[in-house]
Amino acid sequence: MRQDSRLSRMLHVLIHMGHHDGALTSDMIAKMLDTNPVVIRRTMAGLREKGYVASEKGHGGGWTLSRPLSELTLLDIYRAVGEPSVFAVGPAYDMPGCVIEQGVNATLKDVFAEAEQLLLKRFAGVTLADIAPDFAPPAAKNEAEAKGCRSD
Repeated sequence: MRQDSRLSRMLHVLIHMGHHDGALTSDMIAKMLDTNPVVIRRTMAGLREKGYVASEKGHGGGWTLSRPLSELTLLDIYRAVGEPSVFAVGPAYDMPGCVIEQGVNATLKDVFAEAEQLLLKRFAGVTLADIAPDFAPPAAKNEAEAKGCRSD
């Protein structure tokens, strides 16, 4: 099963935005994440709907934060990107008439629900500023590239 990396990728982008003067275009963000600008616009639209980012069209336009990193939590961004599944494992429904499978599935559902609630509670207590308090904006493009980030 393929992992859903939208949360991680958007956290990456938002922290860059928090340390960047001015707007970042969809093209700039797409290069940073090695993806298509259309994917960026679609994903950022969910963040805009929640009021976490703003977009400006035209020359000099792009995406900017609407709130400081200290006011955005992991839970906020998780919800804005569509609440992707936090587990790659889950119940099997190969033999729906089997009482053992039914018991296993009922137990797994309870355990996963409890674990998910704990994770979401933890998400609510971590801000984006908590993730990157010591990250200074790169002084130059070369410095960002040296850190493994594409910034152009």
